[in-house]
Amino acid sequence: MELPDFLKYKDKYSNEGFTDKISRIAKRSGAKLVYAALILYYTLQSDKVSVKDKAIILGALGYLISPLDVVPDAIPIAGLGDDLAVLMYVIHKVWSEVSDDVKAKARGKLAKWFDEDEQRAADALFENNVEDEPV
Repeated sequence: MELPDFLKYKDKYSNEGFTDKISRIAKRSGAKLVYAALILYYTLQSDKVSVKDKAIILGALGYLISPLDVVPDAIPIAGLGDDLAVLMYVIHKVWSEVSDDVKAKARGKLAKWFDEDEQRAADALFENNVEDEPV
């Protein structure tokens, strides 16, 4: 799958838009997508993240909340697959900036929406060090 130019979506990002989108798609999209989005959301809030990394995070989260992306979210399964691919690509790029505190915040929020089995499935995203994984 070729990734779109998601940086053009950075102006579509807003905290309110992110919260609304995640709450609407949480169960339908699954714990993996939500966990990846939360990791980026909380990383964006860190003052230890470079401006360059914040820009690509904004692009990815803007892409997620934009109704106009490569594969419309209304298409079952595939509609959110491109969103997950973009989120994982950006996580790979900024992984060194993701703190344990960010992971804990994301995990805590995930626990409010998903049961333990679903949370374990989300953990599979990070079983291997993301820096070592090809995207």
